[in-house]
Amino acid sequence: MNKNHYIVLGAIILLLSGFGLWYFTKPKMAYANIEQFAQCLRDKGAVMYGAYWCPHCQREKAAFGEAFKFVSYVECTQDTQKCTDAGIKGYPTWIFPDGRRFEGELGLEGLSKESGCVLEAVK
Repeated sequence: MNKNHYIVLGAIILLLSGFGLWYFTKPKMAYANIEQFAQCLRDKGAVMYGAYWCPHCQREKAAFGEAFKFVSYVECTQDTQKCTDAGIKGYPTWIFPDGRRFEGELGLEGLSKESGCVLEAVK
């Protein structure tokens, strides 16, 4: 590699590092009705399938905070048959009663959009 390649590589690493720092430290949105939102998802029959070791599942759960206790959740490392029967291939997977399924993190806003459950941002 010549000197120019190292400069370009260094610039790319710097840009990616900066993006990572911004992404993981940006302020998280707070919601006034997070418990009602979680209960609405449960009442509409949405189920999250996940695994304790899955970082995407951990982030999805953390977004709910204490309100996650209201979410219908299947831990696939403990209830493997339910996950097999549901055809779970990746974590997290959200399944709605109408057959819609979403693999990967949806985030609270994505869940709100797909479920019709309303999120009220703290002002």
